[in-house]
Amino acid sequence: MRLVTFNILNGRRPEDDVVDTQVLSAAVRELAPDVLALQEVDRNQQRSGHADLTAVAAEAMGAPYHRFVAALAGSPGATWTAATGREQPEDAAYGIALLSRFEVTGWEVVRLPVLPVQVPMRFRGQVRPSLVRDEPRVAVAASVRTPAGDLTVATTHLSFIRWWNGRQLAHLSRALSGAHRPLLVTGDLNMDAARASRITGLRSLADRATYPAAEPVEQLDHVLADRPLRALAQARAMDLSDHRALVVDLDLDD
Repeated sequence: MRLVTFNILNGRRPEDDVVDTQVLSAAVRELAPDVLALQEVDRNQQRSGHADLTAVAAEAMGAPYHRFVAALAGSPGATWTAATGREQPEDAAYGIALLSRFEVTGWEVVRLPVLPVQVPMRFRGQVRPSLVRDEPRVAVAASVRTPAGDLTVATTHLSFIRWWNGRQLAHLSRALSGAHRPLLVTGDLNMDAARASRITGLRSLADRATYPAAEPVEQLDHVLADRPLRALAQARAMDLSDHRALVVDLDLDD
């Protein structure tokens, strides 16, 4: 099974910040995933041509099973609010998505703890820290029926605030404690593999730098598993996003 996790940066091309759905389609076809986890996904946003990027990716990979989950509803700079899960398919939203060529027998959405206050962050080149507010975060898990048996795949995009994203990942780990095994947790975790493994008790199946895409120096994107699985991993630069796509080919027959 080929599992891919990819922070697509709203589908933007790095050279001009333009969203071209044909570029996204071509990238998904080239990656050829069986299961695809996406972060920073737009739906009906002006900046991405009002496209449903989940539907674009689903058509490209031939995935009859897919789920977009909004973290934010509305449009940036205008009506940006925390999503509630009651949004309609035509509503503008931003979040994550999970897609599968294999049958999905169940879905679970996990809304992660929200940091209620602004916190100081020092960014590169700044002498003094800036006050920043994190956005709402969410995860989605699918029960997937593969030719080698059933498993659970989850994906999320955690906070960039280091001490808070650990709490979010611990919350997600607890929420998935009853999920069917084997369990695979994917996504842009905004932390390194060693820390993600310590928090979850899961092992990393991929040791590949994914960010920034042009010359990656750190791994923010991960595939974690609750058992040893034979896996071949690669981080691939595509014609969109500031992240590389993390591609993991799994041998589920072990």
